[in-house]
Amino acid sequence: MTTSKIIGAILIIVSLGIGYLGYTKIADSSASVNLLGLKIDASDESGKQEGYLFVGLAVVLFAGGIYTLNKAKS
Repeated sequence: MTTSKIIGAILIIVSLGIGYLGYTKIADSSASVNLLGLKIDASDESGKQEGYLFVGLAVVLFAGGIYTLNKAKS
């Protein structure tokens, strides 16, 4: 196994972890409560923004890993 294949695999694995972390940050940053028939919604905009940044970073790392693996085959 060459070094570039190992780096590509590591980038893909790290991207999956960061993507999951971003998804959970987005999901945890909003909540709603029903109180006596009144629905109250609350959201943490900075938490959502951080989650979207993590997901974007994960996409970039995933693309870099795929590119590295494909380049190693050539």
